[in-house]
Amino acid sequence: MHAAATAADLVFTGGPVHTVDPVRPYATSVAVSGGRITAVGHDEVRELIGPATEVVDLHGRLLVPGFQDAHVHPVGAGVEMGQCDLSGATGADEYAALIRAYADAHPERPWITGGGWSMESFPGGTPDRHLLDTLVPDRPVYLVNRDHHGAWANTRALELAGLDRRTPDPADGRIEREADGTPGGTLQEGAMHLVADHVPPVTADEQLAALLRAQAVLHGYGITAWQDALLGEHASTADAAPVYRRAATEGLLTARVRGALWWERDKGLGQIPELLRKREEFTVGRLNTHTVKIMQDGIAENGTAAMLAPYLDACGCATGNSGLSFIEPRELAGIVTALDAEGFQVHFHALGDRAVREALDAVAAALRANGRRDNRHHLAHLQVVDPADVPRFRALGATANVQALWAAHEPQMDELTIPFLGGDRAARQYPFADLVRAGATLAAGSDWPVSSPDPIAALHTAVNRHQPGSDRPVFLPEQRVTLAAALAAYTAGSAHVNHLDDTGTIAPGKLADLAVLDRDPFARPVEEIADTRVLQTFVGGHRVHHAPDA
Repeated sequence: MHAAATAADLVFTGGPVHTVDPVRPYATSVAVSGGRITAVGHDEVRELIGPATEVVDLHGRLLVPGFQDAHVHPVGAGVEMGQCDLSGATGADEYAALIRAYADAHPERPWITGGGWSMESFPGGTPDRHLLDTLVPDRPVYLVNRDHHGAWANTRALELAGLDRRTPDPADGRIEREADGTPGGTLQEGAMHLVADHVPPVTADEQLAALLRAQAVLHGYGITAWQDALLGEHASTADAAPVYRRAATEGLLTARVRGALWWERDKGLGQIPELLRKREEFTVGRLNTHTVKIMQDGIAENGTAAMLAPYLDACGCATGNSGLSFIEPRELAGIVTALDAEGFQVHFHALGDRAVREALDAVAAALRANGRRDNRHHLAHLQVVDPADVPRFRALGATANVQALWAAHEPQMDELTIPFLGGDRAARQYPFADLVRAGATLAAGSDWPVSSPDPIAALHTAVNRHQPGSDRPVFLPEQRVTLAAALAAYTAGSAHVNHLDDTGTIAPGKLADLAVLDRDPFARPVEEIADTRVLQTFVGGHRVHHAPDA
């Protein structure tokens, strides 16, 4: 063999390779040339090492396909990292200290914005305006919660937005109120817009800085591609599509990105021509916008996730509230059928069992009307799925897009969710193993900044049904999945929904989107998965992350 003629650009060797490829699931060496994998095997691959070949000696560390996040909000996360970031704190006292310090450090800012607070830190999950008034009395404050389904505002912000006891609740949201009807400071779902529409938008340059900040974070976790779950204006979030296009055209977008264009639920089918225009405008380079995001319901913690049966009250009795379906089911079926006919993938937010059924019914309607197409619709979150709907994912070809970090006992689950769902329904949460057994395709994502973007932590939770470092009991252990299944969801499964068919596994001809881990978690107890770290990340054979100790 003539090394000069056959030498690879890059060779990984000296460690295990988990390919997620059923043809050759395990290897010890991988060669890359021209940004693609050219050989997968063992010692024979080393023959492709030439004088100019870069050799990555794994030293027994594991090589895997690059992770792909199938539901994430990087631009918003990056923006929040540069604002009043509460995500690393817990409890009202810690939030108060951070808010006061941020306001003191930024006297020039007309609004104090940011977020990351957790509902379980406040009675009933609803902080009031008065605490913010004591911290920042002279400027409006608007802080979204960790789930981004609610916001906390001070009195000045509520006054600037014109909210008072006469302001009605919007159809898709709720204003939490004091005894006399005065807005109390917490805004749920669609009510967030009442204040958010008055928040000064971030500039284009601030957005670009946020995207690049977030991209570096995601590459540091071994993430090589993602689906941005919301391109459009929503609450206080500016449309991220232009900044993605700018990054893609200027060569700054090192990840592969599928963008989900936001469906305005009050505009109906008349917005499809505009979505088609945006799809053409914003599909460029590594950015593809052939997806539409439909939010069908809210979240369980504030009683807006759409349920087949009513929520319970604190005494365990049925209430009159079964959550919100943001789009009427028959209308939803027509929308999805029309989008499917135009070649759009639909990315549903479907958290409650009624929303899941409505989304699956809509996919079924599109299938009946248009026949089987390759649009790869997927349902994200899936907190509660009725057993009758589990096998429908496989039958309809709909992908289950799971956020594994949420499938664990933690304060928000134990205090604000389980008591109000009730025993039988609470026992049907995040049915990962049921979906796998039923033959569904699983993809995985983080919903960052709602929760950590770390895929390793998500893998740990999916396998153990227990968050890293938690002292709480295992959550519904019968829904644990294997590490192989969880890894496949975060690689090949997410590649499937991202329409990145030449990624997601390590096989000849695939793009060299890869991650080097600091150990082989398959060779260690599953309780230690979370100890794993990402050392290096490659996109198309180019290194985009290198840990100092790699």
